[in-house]
Amino acid sequence: MTGFLGRFEFQMDEKGRVSLPSAFRREASGDRFVLLQWRAPALTLFPAASWAATQERLLAFRRNQPEAWGDVLAITSSAVEVSPDKQGRILIPAWLKEAAGLDDKVLLLGNIDRVELWEPEEFERVSRTGSAEFEKFSNQIFG
Repeated sequence: MTGFLGRFEFQMDEKGRVSLPSAFRREASGDRFVLLQWRAPALTLFPAASWAATQERLLAFRRNQPEAWGDVLAITSSAVEVSPDKQGRILIPAWLKEAAGLDDKVLLLGNIDRVELWEPEEFERVSRTGSAEFEKFSNQIFG
């Protein structure tokens, strides 16, 4: 397993569907995903296995932090299960398109155990600013 890697830019069709790269579909080893926005401005697409682990953490968080009930509900109430159609496209609901500022083109980025969907110009803006903090820790990751 290599995880979700790479970046792909696709045109969203008039119905709000976007192609999921075949490499991402293969990596998911299934056809069920959960799409949600937990960190603006991007959307996150979790394959079923990754979502199951995330769901367990959400349940534990809700149990251990009762005051976070509303936060967990806000996240899960905007989540939706999606499956690629025969052409490998997923449907992005209108409320999620609006939340992420997606209109025409969608940038799909592999993020190890999940896929992020970004408006391309917004991703370029965010990635240019980067994090100076990461440089201090990057050697711990890459050796």
